[in-house]
Amino acid sequence: MLESCKLCPRRCGANRAEGRLGYCGAGRLPRVFRYGPHFGEEPPLTGEKGSGTVFFSHCTMRCIYCQNHPWSQGGQGEDLEIDALTGIFRSLAAKGCHNWNLVSPTPWLPQIKEALFPLLSAGISLPIVYNTSGFELVETLERFSDLADIALCDLRYATSACAAEGSDAPRYVECSREALRWFWNRLGPLELDPVGLARRGVICRLLALPGRVQEAVENLKWLAETVGTGISVSVMSQYTPVYRALERDGWNRRVTAEEYEMLTDAVDSLGFDNGWVQEYEDVAPEGLLGQEMPAGEGAVGAESRSSAASSV
Repeated sequence: MLESCKLCPRRCGANRAEGRLGYCGAGRLPRVFRYGPHFGEEPPLTGEKGSGTVFFSHCTMRCIYCQNHPWSQGGQGEDLEIDALTGIFRSLAAKGCHNWNLVSPTPWLPQIKEALFPLLSAGISLPIVYNTSGFELVETLERFSDLADIALCDLRYATSACAAEGSDAPRYVECSREALRWFWNRLGPLELDPVGLARRGVICRLLALPGRVQEAVENLKWLAETVGTGISVSVMSQYTPVYRALERDGWNRRVTAEEYEMLTDAVDSLGFDNGWVQEYEDVAPEGLLGQEMPAGEGAVGAESRSSAASSV
């Protein structure tokens, strides 16, 4: 598949097997920024021992406000042979993590599947969290469906113009909604074990963007009409202007309390009663980029959340 890469909706066709780089910057070997137990995700993923998170470098999006841009777009990280990636997954299971959390896995799906195979064959298994921006191809998801027990999927935009401006992804709306529908049809509502840990199902994240909160409201309406209000939603106020957003009018400010209230009111009025709503803060939440992990493994979280959230 790496000889003409078409894993994501860009279908750039780069021959990554020969070292050419795709649109996302990914080559042949999987590149990992950091990994370890992560405590900045939704409660059913974090539990007491953390989500076993692997932060993969390179992303199929170009978000101008990306808090993880040093590795998502800048390419920071370490290239690993497959057996080294297997060792990472093994270590996370040995630490007692509640799941394997794959952050931005799309460019690396063939390598991830190969790395997990010996563990699964040996009976070492955790629920796999497919942690994605939502910019996915359904045909790719079908091919790697065994890498998604739990979908942690964004719905970021509701118009192609905003998706193009914010992430250089004009096809984002159609692709993310098709992906969300696919995840829902295959996995269904979030299922918890007796102690409240996620075992299967879908969580949809909606991030309020400054001046564009109506986009998130439209996505809530789409969810209510398409999959129903039983889906677990995670509504986030944590947008902070960083990276290239600092130089873009309209993107270079925080979401206001009034804007965010539009979104939380929509959650209530549409009847969503499963999930979490992040509390509004006038300044960037402390620890916005995620909880610290143990030395040598720690990572800031991709699209991570502040711990200040209340259940829907």
